[in-house]
Amino acid sequence: MLQEYNPKNENIFIHVDGKLLPRKEAKVSVFDSIVQNGDGVWEGLRVYPDGIVCYDKHLTRLQEGAHALGYEGVPSKEEIKKAIKETLEANGMNDDTHIRLTLTRGEKVTSGMDSRLNQSGCCLIVLAEWKKKVYDFSKGIRAISSSIRRSIPAFLDSKIHHNNMLSLVIAKMHANIAGYDAAVMLDERGFVAELNDTNLFMLKNNKVYTPFPHACLPGITRGTFMELLKENSIDIEERDLTLVEFINADLVFATGTNGEITPVTEMEGREIRCDHDFLEKIKNLFEAKLPSLCEPL
Repeated sequence: MLQEYNPKNENIFIHVDGKLLPRKEAKVSVFDSIVQNGDGVWEGLRVYPDGIVCYDKHLTRLQEGAHALGYEGVPSKEEIKKAIKETLEANGMNDDTHIRLTLTRGEKVTSGMDSRLNQSGCCLIVLAEWKKKVYDFSKGIRAISSSIRRSIPAFLDSKIHHNNMLSLVIAKMHANIAGYDAAVMLDERGFVAELNDTNLFMLKNNKVYTPFPHACLPGITRGTFMELLKENSIDIEERDLTLVEFINADLVFATGTNGEITPVTEMEGREIRCDHDFLEKIKNLFEAKLPSLCEPL
């Protein structure tokens, strides 16, 4: 499933390092750490008429990732919100908008891997686009496992929402070549971690399960659904889960900021049962809760 280009984004303004620039002029230095080393952290935000969903949680994760990586000159939440507000106002956006928020370690005085070469502070990029949800809920998605394993803390901790995503890009390529929408990422032991871009849940015998977040990003939308299930007295458990368990589930669904909730209809070439009543129930519960999760701009 390929995201479509929206002509409305041809002349958008993008916030780069304190300046609002037209799309064709929005650039970073070739000495920026994001170019040199893929050294950055990012968040995906979705804008609704009620505001940005889970706004503070996203900014907290961005700042904590930057802190864990030792960034200097990290902007405050107020500074980030100001840049986002300016960007949305410049583009006249208040709904159906996805924001790619990126914070890099900044520009280096000369090319190299040494973080001491970054002496001018961070670079903040606010890229807001008119964009539909990434997946079609009515059709669902098909997934296949990739030979690329999801990183564990022994290598690169997935709790940092970093821009070093080549393993996920390659896994997605594998899925696309095989004719599937998404790649199932396994951990180093062979247990399911997540999809290449979203978290996974499964329903079996009226109980919901989701993988431990050892080798996956514990997504903000993932957390929202876990809280939602508990609030509505639906059993939810984190544990190690295999591909076989997902294939034989009563329902499999993925969650993410830019897709909300999406059923997974096929995995490894096997059709997955779909408990439509349960799926509609939790979708409706999420949509009812969504306004309260949004922070006004």
